[in-house]
Amino acid sequence: MNDLCADIGYKSINHYGEQLCGDHVDVIEQSSENATVIVLADGLGSGVKASILSTLTSKIISTMMAEGLPLEECVSTIAATLPVCSVRGVAYSTFTIIQIRNNHTAEIIQYDNPKVIVIRNDQNYDYPTTEMNIGGKKILKSVIPLQENDVFVAMSDGCPHAGIGTAYNFGWKREEIISFIEMLVPAGYTAKTLSTMLVDECNRLYDNMPGDDATACIVRIRKREPMNILFGPPSNRDDCDRMMSLFFSKEGKHIICGGTTSSIAAKFLRKPLKASLKFEKSDIPPIAELEGVDLVTEGVITVNRVLEYAKDHLAENTKYDIWSQHRDGASLISRLLFEEATDINFYVGRAINPAHQNPDLPINFSIKMNLVEELSACLKQMGKRIKVSYF
Repeated sequence: MNDLCADIGYKSINHYGEQLCGDHVDVIEQSSENATVIVLADGLGSGVKASILSTLTSKIISTMMAEGLPLEECVSTIAATLPVCSVRGVAYSTFTIIQIRNNHTAEIIQYDNPKVIVIRNDQNYDYPTTEMNIGGKKILKSVIPLQENDVFVAMSDGCPHAGIGTAYNFGWKREEIISFIEMLVPAGYTAKTLSTMLVDECNRLYDNMPGDDATACIVRIRKREPMNILFGPPSNRDDCDRMMSLFFSKEGKHIICGGTTSSIAAKFLRKPLKASLKFEKSDIPPIAELEGVDLVTEGVITVNRVLEYAKDHLAENTKYDIWSQHRDGASLISRLLFEEATDINFYVGRAINPAHQNPDLPINFSIKMNLVEELSACLKQMGKRIKVSYF
């Protein structure tokens, strides 16, 4: 094992006038083989039929691989299952599979989708491919040893088709897409942000009326970055020192959410807690400063906003411009958790805040616990390793 991990992000836009996307992405973990499998399928045409075909394709492949079946057998099954359109002579669904094994190698299987782009050392990497014939279909296979900062870009054909007849005569050429990605990669954006930027550019080239479903799925290889977040005091006051000792003994950055919690931490560290009265955003309480802690914020209101940003980040990512630029507590936590962290340790106190027992307030103990559970689930969907400890 090494200290690398895969940051995975994807985004799609629908064919103009369609409610369903004809592309589908599935990400599954193979715990038995310590592997991650990413499947991007593109159904023929658009709308309901294409959506069903792509979903079926990705689900069959990912389910078979989750059961530990060899990659070739999965591809053989799907190649034999998918018919070919008698009119166009093309498959009813195309697919790209990226399997990350032990964060050490990437195995790429490609069938009729645009060839995966690999960026290494901030430049396009011309990786070797082997052509196979499985079930009468031409399949491309590649095995690539991983390096830190490698970026894999898988796309449906809606991306290179962007701009046909408007911005470009023959669409957005592969070389131009590579140049676009090469320009963004050195900035260190997350996989989700990169995929959002790429698809947004496709949408712009389509003049916001996409002539095809377009999906970009990006895998970014990076080093593991632990993060620790403390939320609420323990139910038993005698556990304060134990909770603080465990929290501060962990490597990585430390975030504390909550006024009472930060006061306990200040007492434990024997450092002054410097509160701020500067509101970066009118609806988010200001942050504080405590030596030895990377970020100190208010509790429930701030964490609730972080959860709101997390849900959007997993969906359309429309609020990226808000949390990526602002300096309020919720935006700062979002940047640390979504963009920097790979392994997140939650230390959650079960103490009931007397101030929250006012029936006129919408905050109570169960809401606080639900916040942690929902935020943990969102972060897991982002590919983060999550551990929650209650006190």
